[in-house]
Amino acid sequence: MATVTGIDIRDAQHCETAALGVLLRHQGIDLSEPMLFGLGSGLSFVYWDSKQMGFPFLGGRVKPFELTRNLASALGLELLVQETTSPRRGWGNVAAQIDAGRPVGLQLDSYHLDYFGSKVHFGGHVVAMYGYDDRDAYLVDTAQQGGAVSTSLTGLAQARAARGPMAAKHRSFTLTAAGELPAPQRRIIPAVTACAHAFLNPPIANLGHRGIEKAGKLVRTWLQRTDDPQRDLPQAALLMERAGTGGALFRNLYRDFLAECSQQLDSRHLRTGHTLYSEAATLWTEVAALISKAGESGDAECLVQAGAVLNDLSRMEREAMQALSRLESESPSTPEH
Repeated sequence: MATVTGIDIRDAQHCETAALGVLLRHQGIDLSEPMLFGLGSGLSFVYWDSKQMGFPFLGGRVKPFELTRNLASALGLELLVQETTSPRRGWGNVAAQIDAGRPVGLQLDSYHLDYFGSKVHFGGHVVAMYGYDDRDAYLVDTAQQGGAVSTSLTGLAQARAARGPMAAKHRSFTLTAAGELPAPQRRIIPAVTACAHAFLNPPIANLGHRGIEKAGKLVRTWLQRTDDPQRDLPQAALLMERAGTGGALFRNLYRDFLAECSQQLDSRHLRTGHTLYSEAATLWTEVAALISKAGESGDAECLVQAGAVLNDLSRMEREAMQALSRLESESPSTPEH
């Protein structure tokens, strides 16, 4: 049996930030989950639909692993990523790190993990691995999935080898702090403004504030989009609220990130962004409830209401991101404590 000692496991809501927290705390870097999410410029929006999909998907963050790359860049960390089509080599990459006393991040398909309650294919799931024996691998996942968990080596191998949307080829990664890190306060403005610019200037209409506006129009048709609205609409709402999003399609996490930033930097633009995202988080939870109710009752008026709220959210989040994009032209001061 090989186990990395000194692993600091805490409750976390989102898989990628849960894994990043484990890896960074092992390097002596202790940041809150909202701070990890925000410094990784993690917030986004996508309305995703295609002929191959059974039902549309609303996403609230950047694509899998982009957050990790953003965070490593923001904090000046060395990010070592290994991928391979060979299961044997993929396992060797992971075992070598753990044998050397380092936890390792894995991107895989959660469907094959023994402990996962919801058997849905998702190739963008991320966990931290800190040990293994002849039969099982020892992982850290979100609090919802059990925190410190284990899965069979067979299940882990299947999860890492899976193909499909967002899947990676036996991807494993480590983070190393090389030298003195920049103070997180110095990284807040670049991370926030990068996130704001991407949100305000989406390359296609399915993304950012334009994507939310598009969702507001299309959500009204969702009862006609499915043969089983009692299954698909409540499932879509559940994914928005409980599928590792931290609630409100990641808006709760970003609200808390902006609140933490406002304690470190005195900025009216930060305060404006925080106020608007506090309101937006409440409205996203309302949208999820309306979508679920529409599926359960068959009442199309619920979707009309959800569409109207989404239209308000598009405007509200655009205003929030416009305020936050002005941070780079402002000189925030550090509040006295």
